[in-house]
Amino acid sequence: MNTPPNDDSNLTVSWVSYILHLIVAVSAIIPGGQMGPALLVVAWIIDLVKKGDVTGWEATHFSFRIRTVLWAAALYLLTLPLWVFFFPGWLAWGVISLWFLYRIVLGMVRLNAQRPVTE
Repeated sequence: MNTPPNDDSNLTVSWVSYILHLIVAVSAIIPGGQMGPALLVVAWIIDLVKKGDVTGWEATHFSFRIRTVLWAAALYLLTLPLWVFFFPGWLAWGVISLWFLYRIVLGMVRLNAQRPVTE
């Protein structure tokens, strides 16, 4: 795919966003790691604001992160009632958190290779 390179600042913003998402993903898996929600909101807002500034393969990364956050939020809300019985809630949220971590690492690998994220 031969598209003109985007501004380096957009690539930097994308890396910053991925790093924030990675901190959130790791803190969701590590017990007591509660710094995630605030950083997630910051990263999500960055993605929403900057999405229109990028084109080509880089734009796929912004859309990918936005969709990942929306899907994770929906899954967490959907499985919230399982916490009534503790273990099912813990299990469901653990699986969702691992899925979130997988998607962020996948995106980072693709960004490093300067390739689009395809699902």
